[in-house]
Amino acid sequence: MSQRIYLQQQVLQGNQRWAQENRTRFQEHALLVVNVIGSPGAGKTTLLESMIPYMKRNVLVGVIEGDVATTIDSERMARCGIQTVQINTHGACHLDAKMIASASRHFSLSELDLLIIENVGNLVCPTDFDLGEEIRVVVLSTAEGSDKVQKYPAVFQQAHAVVLNKIDLLPYVSFDLDIFHKELFHLNKDIRLFPVSALKGKGVEEFSDWLMTTRGEVGWKG
Repeated sequence: MSQRIYLQQQVLQGNQRWAQENRTRFQEHALLVVNVIGSPGAGKTTLLESMIPYMKRNVLVGVIEGDVATTIDSERMARCGIQTVQINTHGACHLDAKMIASASRHFSLSELDLLIIENVGNLVCPTDFDLGEEIRVVVLSTAEGSDKVQKYPAVFQQAHAVVLNKIDLLPYVSFDLDIFHKELFHLNKDIRLFPVSALKGKGVEEFSDWLMTTRGEVGWKG
């Protein structure tokens, strides 16, 4: 009697084992890990550039940058004066937990308070891959349109927070805030929403403060 085993199921099961090992290791070091997901051009890296100078006053931050190719984003993070590790997936559309296990060993985890993972630009593939993070954040820009919650429900359903970036563009784009709010909170009533203009620094401190407060609430050091 033959049995069919789907490759996706095998891959996800293997990933989950690595994710749990990561999570246990991060907790042993009292480290809060945040997985940042968003489309290319949503402003993930710009958000981190805007957050880090403010957060460095209170916590020690490290960043893992995930991209298909290049070290452009990790170089931007390094200019912020923090330790950064670049992962190039060479075609893969998401990071996985084994990649994070390898990259995280380049940090002295006991010397960090917060580790931010900027995932590969995509609203689909990263959704299914637990990296061992405590917090999952989706960055969405107003330029992408207010229908993304309906089109990509899984990523918003699993997120703890949404950063709605580029709110300074609202007068110039067809983004319906009422529809967006309605769809988002209908899908995930517990999600936190942070309107932000990362380029101008608006709303960045509020989001950063929430991360630091969340870190305290889950019992991390500090």
